[in-house]
Amino acid sequence: MSAHDVVFGFGTHPGIDDIPGLLRTVQQGDRDGLDHFSLSDHPYLGGRLDAYATLGFVLGSTRHIAGLVNVTNVPTRPPAMLARTVTSLSALSGGRVVLGVGAGGLWDRIADMGVPRLSPGAAVDAFEEAITLVRLLSGGGPPVTFEGAHYQVRQIEPAPVAAPPVWTGSVGPKSLAATGRVADGWIPGHAADWLSERYRTSRPIIDEAAASAGRDPGEIRTIYNLPGRITDRPLPATRDDDGRWLGGSAAQWIEELTGAVLEHGASGFTLFSADHGAADDTVLARWAQEIAPAVREAVTS
Repeated sequence: MSAHDVVFGFGTHPGIDDIPGLLRTVQQGDRDGLDHFSLSDHPYLGGRLDAYATLGFVLGSTRHIAGLVNVTNVPTRPPAMLARTVTSLSALSGGRVVLGVGAGGLWDRIADMGVPRLSPGAAVDAFEEAITLVRLLSGGGPPVTFEGAHYQVRQIEPAPVAAPPVWTGSVGPKSLAATGRVADGWIPGHAADWLSERYRTSRPIIDEAAASAGRDPGEIRTIYNLPGRITDRPLPATRDDDGRWLGGSAAQWIEELTGAVLEHGASGFTLFSADHGAADDTVLARWAQEIAPAVREAVTS
């Protein structure tokens, strides 16, 4: 995917009982030309499918769509092994993988998995080290020795496969700055959108850190997790009293997302249902067949 293409995807949180529906939905999105599907990563929930096992299995049944774990629970997935996983998935799928990364949110549950608890600051340091290490262990080259505060490898041969794009779920100032230094994209937390205070105060931190690291801030994409309804008729108000996006008709979505790209620099959208769950088949078809093509055309014409 080009750094300047607007991408459209959808998110889901599949459980063990959801496998047939998951496969049907992703295959539909693949046929309809969506760019990516995303899976959540909560390994402490026994009823959920493992995100990376699911990602590999589903990619094997599709041809074009990319897969994203939104976002990888890095504390439970050591980055040297994560590098092997994502480069292998990239090789198997023809590059149809995006690496979503988070510092870890639900630390009580993460610690219940036997993972040593980290302070918020240390968790962000580990998160940045993890991204750096995944990149070092991708793309070929001589054996890597890395001596970080949290992760270490000694004389490990990189995979001869490029690292996938890295999108982060950064929230606090320290993790936002890390995104600016080492990531390719940012997924604003708490389903915040381009009109939110969270975006207005967070994105400048990413841009400043990127520039300080000698990077072009414009190359770091913003991809929104976007819940909302797609209705048959226009809604009288597409946002609530707090300014959060509610949804609306296809035409209202098209107008809103076109403005998000042209006026606010949005790079992509991952659709969730209004209750933050998976979109149903009818909604997904309208997203892929009506809204995404119209926005793509509007922003490139």
